[in-house]
Amino acid sequence: MPAIGMESEFNVWLDEEEINPERYWKQPSAFIDRPLLKREKTSLQLPTGGAVYFDRGVIEVVTPVIELAPASTARMVRNLWEQIDFVREQLTNWGEKTGHTVRLKAYSSHYNISYEIPKSRQNRRRNIKALALLLAYLLPVPVMVAGANRRSTGVGVRPRGNRIEITVDFTPDPGLMIATAALIVGIVREVMSWPSYDLSLLESLPLPVIAGVTPGKHTTRKGWLTKDFHYQQSPYTFDINAPLWTTQYGEKKSLRQIAKEVAWFFRKSIRTYSDPFSFRLLFAILDGRAPSLLELSDRPSAYEDVGRLCRWGSVIQELKDLALRREWHISRTIEQFVLERQQEREKHQSERRAGSVHAKNPKSREATLPDDLRSRRKPRNKVAPPKRPVQYVERRRTVSLLGNGDRRRGRDRRRNSYAVPFPDRRLSRSAYEQVFLKLVSGSRLRVGDELYTPVGMRGWYHAIFRRESDGAERLLSIDQLLKKMNDWT
Repeated sequence: MPAIGMESEFNVWLDEEEINPERYWKQPSAFIDRPLLKREKTSLQLPTGGAVYFDRGVIEVVTPVIELAPASTARMVRNLWEQIDFVREQLTNWGEKTGHTVRLKAYSSHYNISYEIPKSRQNRRRNIKALALLLAYLLPVPVMVAGANRRSTGVGVRPRGNRIEITVDFTPDPGLMIATAALIVGIVREVMSWPSYDLSLLESLPLPVIAGVTPGKHTTRKGWLTKDFHYQQSPYTFDINAPLWTTQYGEKKSLRQIAKEVAWFFRKSIRTYSDPFSFRLLFAILDGRAPSLLELSDRPSAYEDVGRLCRWGSVIQELKDLALRREWHISRTIEQFVLERQQEREKHQSERRAGSVHAKNPKSREATLPDDLRSRRKPRNKVAPPKRPVQYVERRRTVSLLGNGDRRRGRDRRRNSYAVPFPDRRLSRSAYEQVFLKLVSGSRLRVGDELYTPVGMRGWYHAIFRRESDGAERLLSIDQLLKKMNDWT
């Protein structure tokens, strides 16, 4: 079945010094206190259904494949946080036994979406490489508004044979991460269905992209990466509500406007794979009714200690503080500071070129500034008011996203539970998740008159079983196991 999956990488800090986990522990079983199914190299299958391994100086946790279906993006992110919570718990237990402190610092997240279009239906304008390049133009702005932070530097797209991989910074708030996942999966799956992935589509469809920005080569493996330096100014440190960006159609728009228009074009596909709360939260962020991490003064502190400062079911402290203040305080945030320094630099260079006469004459000095900079100059002794009030919904309480809980009556209120975020009792397990949970449960599989014990995994689609009668090994795919869910003992 078409599927999605996710992985996140973390730097490891031992006693407040960064270490290479592979050099220190050799393999994850060194700090995990229970038997695990073996995978490839240092990779191990976790009791939560996912996997953990070391990769180029980081710890990486991975979800199993999860078939595409309504709410599948919420299932995927919940599963990822279950892997994170398990690894965090094991590191805490190991630290208490050995007298060490261990901290997981967020590094990146990778969103994987299967690409199952057969070779017979592919051509020069419709293949996975062309798809990755087209997505490298479409995805960066909406993804950065939904899930990136002030210190992020880029959004990448990598073609990986039978899947597309989107690389971006880790999002520490679970709610924002699910909204980001819904956005990415919805856009990728819809574009994947198009008859052509030619870049000329960007000149005919109502999908704004920032003019003059060309993605560069990805720093790892094949693919494309749109970095902050590919833009005229860094989009991560400027006001996302300011209409500073010229689209391919010559229109001036803000990052938030561009992100919303792109997401709205793909809204049906996004809704198909998301849950209702995440869909509403995503468009609340893009509308400006809920905050983006790009509107905080800096990257949230939760990045520094994942699993403790941020966990599944919680809201990071910075977003709580922002909701309590009821307004965005923009006087001394990073974007304002960067803009002020840019203005000072331009002013200094302009005054040096114009000479002492222009420096003494305000009107003359104003005339020497570039048009786009001159339009952003503010009168002295005036403080710009916040651009809008925050109507951010506290996601751990039962409140209406419409702003007035009394507006819904009778059946529409759904017993006052319609706005409870990610209720696990309602978010069922995917079929593939159930297969992986059976594999790591310690149960045995009956095939005919024989009993088989799972002893390992080969990739994400095959499990290795050992027959109890004679020790012979047998390989079964997860689709075969899906048909045998009632044969476990």
